[in-house]
Amino acid sequence: MACTTNTFSLSLSSKLNTNFSSDSNPKLNKHLFVTLRASGSGELNLGRLVLSRPGQLSRRVCANATQVMDQSVGEKSSAAPTIVDVDLGNRSYPIYIGSGLLDQHELLQKHVHGKKILVVTNTTIAPLYLDKVVDALTRGNPNVSVENVILPEGEKYKNMETLMKVFDKAIESRLDRRCTFVALGGGVIGDMCGFAAASFLRGVNFIQIPTTVMAQVDSSVGGKTGINHPLGKNLIGAFYQPQCVLVDTDTLDTLPDRELASGLAEVIKYGLIRDAEFFEWQEKNMEKLMARDPDALAYAIKRSCENKAEVVSLDEKESGLRATLNLGHTFGHAIETGLGYGEWLHGEAVAAGTVMAVDMSYRLGWIDSSIVKRVNDILVRAKLPTAPPETLTMEMFKSVMAVDKKVADGLLRLILLKGPLGNCVFTGEYDRKALDDTLAAFCKS
Repeated sequence: MACTTNTFSLSLSSKLNTNFSSDSNPKLNKHLFVTLRASGSGELNLGRLVLSRPGQLSRRVCANATQVMDQSVGEKSSAAPTIVDVDLGNRSYPIYIGSGLLDQHELLQKHVHGKKILVVTNTTIAPLYLDKVVDALTRGNPNVSVENVILPEGEKYKNMETLMKVFDKAIESRLDRRCTFVALGGGVIGDMCGFAAASFLRGVNFIQIPTTVMAQVDSSVGGKTGINHPLGKNLIGAFYQPQCVLVDTDTLDTLPDRELASGLAEVIKYGLIRDAEFFEWQEKNMEKLMARDPDALAYAIKRSCENKAEVVSLDEKESGLRATLNLGHTFGHAIETGLGYGEWLHGEAVAAGTVMAVDMSYRLGWIDSSIVKRVNDILVRAKLPTAPPETLTMEMFKSVMAVDKKVADGLLRLILLKGPLGNCVFTGEYDRKALDDTLAAFCKS
């Protein structure tokens, strides 16, 4: 059966970038120029994509993602934030990454429109950072008023009932179309605040301030917003881009170890699907990441955001290319839905789902056994699960996966690895027996 997604073939040529500022890495960085050509077969094949634009300053990294893979962990960072731009024409926006950014009030204030702000946060983050964010929004800016709504914490509250609390507060506060919503928290808060901003008065501005690794490297970037339905994860939502994303890495100081590990599942994903050198860097630095080495974390966040920004710039609405960012997510979302939202963290489910996707890729003969071993090894080092819970059955997986967002015309399309490390496909053209065999290998019945 033919898949609805076209194949994109890659034409790559290299060019040396010799534009350096005084604080840039003195070694030459190669950029890959990419030409995408559509053909009629049924898979999307994605290797490493890097868009090159000349003349960028070394501290400002656009979606061309200048590679600094030889950067040594332990290098001192500047007080000025690293900036990764998400290039979407007149809806482009910056991702600010750095330590102590919540103390740089001008970063937030220049993205606030109007005089009214609603900060959306949760019961865990509010005592830690709400006052700091309100100060950053109002310091030297007395004409701005800030309201807040504090939601219960956890994936199980990512639903319509909780979302209504945001609308209730916005309406009670008489917010208008020039107001700004601010998401302060992890992925659940970012998704719900963004969806509320997309819907309230048919769209108001919003800002992302992610406070978990998961949100900083993935969910806050790219404009995916939404809530869960009892029958499936993230089935209700909208694509709606923020004005900016502010990643203050100091907020990770209060992050529980389990949440830290969960976020690293998404970091690992980028290396597997499109950035083999980044994956190799992770293999060398996983213990530093787990120990919260600030420079290792800052680099992992920056490189992840560069990867995400590149893909979103090419395919904002997930018509094909962006779907590849969902490696392991189809299996992972089935785990989250089958267990009940919040029983496993998103990254834990994605980690187990990634192992299942890699297993299926191997059964199809698309990758060699060394990749299977490397994936398993790095997830173990990150203290992430490498198999789904024993309580989930084959029928449960198939039932939930049948309503996955990547189903098209009744065909379940999957993101699978194919070829050398750093390459993947988004396809509905695969031997169904391989999927059944993978499910059988990981499920008791």
